[in-house]
Formats: sequence, structure tokens, C-alpha cells
Amino acid sequence: MISKKINITAPAIDFDRELIVRYDGKGPRYTSYPTADRFVAGLSQEAHSACLSQRMPGALSMPLSLYFHLPFCNTICYYCGCNKIITKDQSKADEYLDYLTQEVKMYGDLLPNRPKVSQLHLGGGTPTFLSHAQLQRLMDVVNTHFTLLENGEYSIEIDPRKVGEETIKHLANLGFNRMSVGIQDFNPEVQVAVNRVQSEAETRTVIEAARMYGFRSVSVDLIYGLPKQTAASLAETIDRVLLLKPDRIALYNYAHLPERFMPQRRINADELPSAEVKLDILQNSIEQLTQAGYVLIGMDHFALPNDDLAVAQRRGRLQRNFQGYSTHADCDLLAFGVSSIGKVGASYYQNVKTLEAYYAKLAVNEFPIERGLTMNRDDALRRAVIQALMCQFELFFQTFESGYMIDFVDYFAEELELLKPFVADGLLVLEADSIVVTPKGRMLIRSIAMVFDAYLRTKATKARYSQLI
Repeated sequence: MISKKINITAPAIDFDRELIVRYDGKGPRYTSYPTADRFVAGLSQEAHSACLSQRMPGALSMPLSLYFHLPFCNTICYYCGCNKIITKDQSKADEYLDYLTQEVKMYGDLLPNRPKVSQLHLGGGTPTFLSHAQLQRLMDVVNTHFTLLENGEYSIEIDPRKVGEETIKHLANLGFNRMSVGIQDFNPEVQVAVNRVQSEAETRTVIEAARMYGFRSVSVDLIYGLPKQTAASLAETIDRVLLLKPDRIALYNYAHLPERFMPQRRINADELPSAEVKLDILQNSIEQLTQAGYVLIGMDHFALPNDDLAVAQRRGRLQRNFQGYSTHADCDLLAFGVSSIGKVGASYYQNVKTLEAYYAKLAVNEFPIERGLTMNRDDALRRAVIQALMCQFELFFQTFESGYMIDFVDYFAEELELLKPFVADGLLVLEADSIVVTPKGRMLIRSIAMVFDAYLRTKATKARYSQLI
């Protein structure tokens, strides 16, 4: 159930269109630093095993976070850029679970005493492609090798077209207490254009069931920039979403990259809103959501003031990882399934991206990793700086000077010089001991964070980054 809204003044947002247009470009979303496109092949089985079995002493007492990538979908949404497999054959999930079970066991064997877990997330694809029995089987495997803490956050992505109240009840019985509900847009013409026809009634059913069965948080996903969308049409969708009273709302910018994602080739590019209209949609949506009482957490995430994300931000505890914004401390993240990305200590790793490669690796009892990266001291420092900017919109030099034994002004002399145009444009305030992002700068936080990304200045990448706005 949603608790009573508390009276907290949300941070101000100043939507300066001229500055947004001038600074807009493409860049990372910084769910990690270094970003995943910087990972390199050649992470050995021995090195990965050693990293797991020799976790940093402090990390041993911290609960883990687990992520499972379940790639199957019944139908294809044309806008989707996820790693997915379109099929109606549910037996494919049984085979996948066979190998997923083996992968979990391999990690469990290296991490003794059933490590404690405070966060778990099932993503996709469509996790609810799995039957009730298959979901039960997966959670039985998890509980065999890990200990899920009583007050942890256990979330799953939901497609309301495929589930009803009975599935939500089943998920609650399995221990899930948070869900992310895909909506994207309620407008019928937009839904047809992207091949995702979903009624408001279907959506309401799963959200009301979630509250009935004790889910602590419901988040919904919307996308702006889809074909046939207008500022008026998305405003109507948001009005209908607000009637559902979700705890969190994600408003993502559609990135049209048909050369990279084949399903997007079915979208008529002539029906996409212009850059000017997309700005209208974004500006109006931010005003609409903030006037309804939601707090802009950062980038594309909004939350009610008493939601855990908003509370974590106010207390300076907000984090950012591969699932987006997070309320927990920077704990080790174990990732399972094709293409999933994890982090243990200072090391990132990513699994292979195809079922064939995933099955082949596990068939010979090898971790299905494809690439990775171990952060050096400079990486770790810059990661902390970028995290502070992305999550808190401010940083104080003393924190980094004492933690990393540096003189901040001296170490980041080049970056502070590069920030001067941002200061001149009123996007941030640069003091002798701090950097504070202004209400204007919040909309361009990725541009500001990019200044501290050493890889963007020193190493080329083949990655196709998304638009900043």
C-alpha cells in the first residue's frame, strides 16, 4: 500500500531549453564507470574465481545484490533494445533454467555459508514469460545457495499483458515485494505503431493486485519520443498513470538506432516526433509529474517523496548501478544469465551474449564470462566522483581528499578548467571546496559527469551512446 504522502519540498528544476539544445549530444548513462564499452576480452576463469573467493574483507560482511537476465518474450516490441529471444515455446525456459542453475551453483560453491542477499532483480526480456512452476524452480535455486534477508528488496519486471492477479499472488508468495510495470504509452495509435497493445485495465489489475498482496513499491516505465507521440498525447497518458498512483515513474528517452537493433527497423522514422516536439514532451512531463508531487531523482526517474529512492537521495545514500538508481550501499553485484553484468570488489564482468555461447561455456563447467575490467585507483576515484554528481548533484572535495589521499583541486585541475563554461552558463556552482549542480544543471547532469570521464578524452570507443536529453 502507498503510505500517506509527506510534505517535503522537492529540489527545484529549471528547464532551460536554450542550454539543453546547446549542450545536448550523446554520452554514457553511467550505470557504471568505467562504462561497459570499455570492458576488454580475456578475463580468465582463474582470475574470476580468485576475485570471487577472495572478496574484500569489508565486502564479506555486506549483503549481496543478485541480478538474473531472463531473455524470453512472447511478442516483440519494436522499440526494444534489450537482449531478448522471441518465442512462444516455454520449454526453452526449462533448458535455460538448467544452465542457470549450474551457473548459480558455481558461484555458490565459491561463496560459502549461503551469503546474505539484500537485493534481487529479475529482468529481461520478460521474466513473467516463465510459468509459475519455472519461477518457483528459479527461486528454489536461489534460496539453496543464498540467504534472502527478511527486509530485502526483491523486484521483478512485469508485462501486464501476460499476467493477472494469480501471478502477482504467486510472486508475493515467492518473496517478491517490488515490481516494475511496463506501460510505455496508453495511446492506441502509439501502441499499434510499436506493436505493444496494452489496456489500462490490464495495467490496473496487476498494480492493484500488487498492493493487495503486500508489494512495497510499484514502478512504471514510460517512453517519450515514440512514433505518433505528441505532447498532448503523452500528457493524457501521464494523467492516466497518475490515477494508478505508482511509487516510482521512469520516463525514458527513446533512442532510435535501427542499424543496431533490428526490431526498430519496423518503426516508421517519419512518424517519430521532431527534436522540438520531444523537448516539449519532456518539459511538459516534468512539470506534470512534479506538480503531482513526484521528485525528480535524477535523469529519467521520479519518485514520491516518501519512497525509498527519494529518502536515500535526501540522506546522501543514493547509488547508481546497472539496474539504475538504488537505495543500497555499493555492494557486490552477482549477475546471472546471458549478457548480464556484475561487479565484485573492483572488478566488473559481463557474460556472453548468446544462448549458444552461454550453454557451451557452462557445458564444460566454465563461468560464461566474455569480458571484464578491474578498476585501478584512478578509475575508482572517478567512479566515486561521477556517482556523487549523478546521485546527489553535489560533491565536497574533502570527502575524496581523505578517502583517496589527494588534493582534489590539483588532481582534477584539467577537469575544473573544463567545468568553467558550465559555471558561466549557470549549470553549476564551483566553490573552493565543492561542486554544486544548479536547478538548470540537473537536466544536463550527464554532460557534467562526462567531464570527469578520462576514457572519453583518451580512448576511442565503438559504442553508440544515447542522446543526453
